Amino acid sequence: MSQKFPEVQGGGSLIIAWQAKNKHILVVGGGEVAAGRILHALNADARVTVVSPAAGLNDEVAYRVAEGQVTHIDRTFEPADLDTADMVLCAIDDPEASTRVWQLCKEKRIPANIADVPPECDFYFGSMHRDGPLQIMVSTNGNGPRLASLVRKKIAATLPGNMGAAIENVGRLRKKLRELAPKVEEGPKRMKWMSGVCESWSLEDLVEMTERDMDGLLAFYESGDIPALLEIRAKAMGI
Repeated sequence: MSQKFPEVQGGGSLIIAWQAKNKHILVVGGGEVAAGRILHALNADARVTVVSPAAGLNDEVAYRVAEGQVTHIDRTFEPADLDTADMVLCAIDDPEASTRVWQLCKEKRIPANIADVPPECDFYFGSMHRDGPLQIMVSTNGNGPRLASLVRKKIAATLPGNMGAAIENVGRLRKKLRELAPKVEEGPKRMKWMSGVCESWSLEDLVEMTERDMDGLLAFYESGDIPALLEIRAKAMGI
């Protein structure tokens, strides 16, 4: 039987966009690495608790504590800290204590990341590029974090500077379309039509698209047509 399906490439990670909004993320440590982890968690709208003696907080973490962006427990980690945690990020310079945190997380089935110890990680933090709703992560699966950063920079350099704005507009158009055609059976048609818009319109058109343009474009959904932006604007002006 001839091979006609994608070949399995083992050894990778399951790359997903974990929805952490309102989830409780416990960060053990308050140094530079912890600061980066905290920012990632806050960007995902998580509820963050930092466990670290105040003397161990760097300037950024201390700022987030002072601003009320995170909850701070002024002491070293205790097992009871895991009772309400949905995820644990450990970044302390104590291998023995870090391993203990990892073991406790395994017992409680809490996903955890122990900084710079790949065998004690349920997931890795890749190198991130962010532009509004656009997020791109590059991972070397724990083999070379610095190299991941270099690859991410090269990828980001090829992207238009207004990609985030285009994606935001597409998101608004998609929401309007679901309101116009909410039935489940419309799903395949909605997906096909939205794909056609993204493929036939230029990035510049998607960025420039206004609410009025969206309404004009949606008027063609029923027929399945996808007119150009200039055509929509001409029609709106009665030309």
